[in-house]
Amino acid sequence: MPRLNPEYFRPFLRAARRIFYSLLFLTVAGCASYGEINNAEMDTIDVEGGYSIREWRENHDIGDISLVLTFSGGGTRAAAMAYGVLEELRDTEFKSNGVSKRLLDEVDDISSVSGGSFTAAFYGLHGDGIFDTFEDDFLRLDMDTPLTRSLINPLHWFTSKGRTERTIEYYEKTLFHGATYADMMQPGRPMIIINASDLAYGVRFSFVQDYFNFLCSDLGSFPVARATAASSAVPILFNPVVVENFDTCGDYALAWPEDVEERAQQDPEYAMLYSGLKSYEDKSQRKYIHFVDGGITDNMGLRALYDVISLAGGPHAFFRKVENTALRHLVIVSVNASTNPVTDMDGTNKQPSITDAVNAMSGVQLHRYNTATLELVKSQVGLWGEALSASGKKIGVHLIQVTFEDVDEPNLKLFLNKIPTSFNLTDEQVSTLIKTSRSLLRENEDFQNLLTEIHNEQ
Repeated sequence: MPRLNPEYFRPFLRAARRIFYSLLFLTVAGCASYGEINNAEMDTIDVEGGYSIREWRENHDIGDISLVLTFSGGGTRAAAMAYGVLEELRDTEFKSNGVSKRLLDEVDDISSVSGGSFTAAFYGLHGDGIFDTFEDDFLRLDMDTPLTRSLINPLHWFTSKGRTERTIEYYEKTLFHGATYADMMQPGRPMIIINASDLAYGVRFSFVQDYFNFLCSDLGSFPVARATAASSAVPILFNPVVVENFDTCGDYALAWPEDVEERAQQDPEYAMLYSGLKSYEDKSQRKYIHFVDGGITDNMGLRALYDVISLAGGPHAFFRKVENTALRHLVIVSVNASTNPVTDMDGTNKQPSITDAVNAMSGVQLHRYNTATLELVKSQVGLWGEALSASGKKIGVHLIQVTFEDVDEPNLKLFLNKIPTSFNLTDEQVSTLIKTSRSLLRENEDFQNLLTEIHNEQ
């Protein structure tokens, strides 16, 4: 009997695989899944309490340097870059009144989206403990394979629990271990502002009590794993994280800045923030809110920071009692993990894979939006400096960017831009990302100028 050539069967095997995965996708997509409601209602709103911007500002000593970090999206690539910046700030010391301090201890706020939210959340929970365990517990761990196995497990196909709920369970098991926002409320830790996107209205939503008040809900008991899952829940690949919009707070009117209506008429960006958050007052129409990847509405964490400062009534209100503090420098460090990869997608009519599509969305397609975001914040930085200096005390405002665009070595730049947006990177990729982000911050001209100014003030 003649031997059959295996190549003869390859087209049929490929076709069979495509049919199988198509049927699998349709089967899973066709099964109704429901988001687990895990946010607690409140009877009354305590404007002064909880994990809120107002409460934190009232009880936190800003010092002479207020350092704000923003961590972008980009899977483990973003998380590793953010981690490297934390390491560099830890190892960068300066003197204040003759006393040596670490720049890391001057961090007051971290605004994050998507992959960067894992680093931000872990640091908010563990402080310096992040340098002991985070690399092994997250950065060098394959997070993708267990989640993919769960998706294709036939036992999970016909349950009401979606992929996001299984993902949250995995995050709890491997990283967060039941931590809630009450665990974030520790002295000496920065305010962690994890951001997601309201799928129905396109609102940038921050996981702070100030925003949860719109939902008449208590953030303190809310699991940190759910917030990070919401911040990184790429639509289609993941189900939204769902929270309930409660109506148990009666007729309480949320406190808006006095000039909110006037500002909304003059500032389109502010108008979108105002109308979006005000929509939560419609408790019957908006009973459940669906949160997805924060990178959809702000892939850098910068617009969310702009929103929080605006909602507080401006920079002077955000940095309360500036005239009575030692504050001399407001520093914003933007850690941007977006890539500009060279792709062969346009060299063929072959449909791109899901991975290629995700990489395109988080890289090329978001690049223009990131540029617009930077221009918006740059235009505001000078105004913030003027507002903070209005009392006659000069406050310097510094915007420092950590980005792959500043990598000079061609081969290294190519290597970095080829790192995918995923939660499964090689040890070499993780190590290179950490080392590169450290050097990018250390060698940044604006960062060096800041250190020089601080040194000359002694």
